[in-house]
Amino acid sequence: MDFNTINYIWIGVALATFLSLVIFKIKAPYGRHSNAQWGPMISNKWGWFFMELPALVLMPVIALFGDSEKNELSYIIISLWVLHYANRTLIFPFKLKTKNKKMPLVIVGSAVLFNGVNGVLNGYFIGFMNPELLDLNSIHVYIGLTVFFLGMVINRWSDRKLISLREKQEGYQIPRGGLFEFISCPNHFGEIVEWFGFAIIAWSLPAVTFAIWTFCNLSPRSLNHHDWYQTKFDNYPKKRKAVLPYLL
Repeated sequence: MDFNTINYIWIGVALATFLSLVIFKIKAPYGRHSNAQWGPMISNKWGWFFMELPALVLMPVIALFGDSEKNELSYIIISLWVLHYANRTLIFPFKLKTKNKKMPLVIVGSAVLFNGVNGVLNGYFIGFMNPELLDLNSIHVYIGLTVFFLGMVINRWSDRKLISLREKQEGYQIPRGGLFEFISCPNHFGEIVEWFGFAIIAWSLPAVTFAIWTFCNLSPRSLNHHDWYQTKFDNYPKKRKAVLPYLL
């Protein structure tokens, strides 16, 4: 089975996962949807750490130690990946104000698989496929970098906003300000934008595969959050969408 076929199969799995989550309204049992019905549990913080660790390690190691010739854009792509996952693995989990909250090990395991496969595909492409990457001065690279960092700013600002609400220890509240006025989950929206920017920079099938997976994974999660907010708060803003302003 060739490399492209593996990517297309993985895209098919993403689309099937998206349809299953949306049609059957499956709520992954972590965060506000956490419950003990899915088996043994682990600390929320350490769960996040182990979930994100494979992506942080596998992609740069495979890419850097592969025998393909690297150029400036190769190192930029690797650095952007590490920049995102260093935060998600080493910083974000330990800033969470979720005392005693746990998540099922089955969720951690599925996320390890998800991040592992995406890390391997993107790392292998850079490290072993001798990719003909775009010129560093290509308009695609400039556009992609702009989109990537815009998404990162949105994602991190939204995460900080949500964490700050939990610091008040008053239970869940309605987030206000910024993109929260338009969508329930700007943190997820920012991450989706981020990885589509990454795909524009890398201009490769594995990067597009990961961008599709990000949308297929996070948009149903956002819909679940949106429904939860509407159920919990009678005064929740009626015009707010879940993850895409004015659309979804």
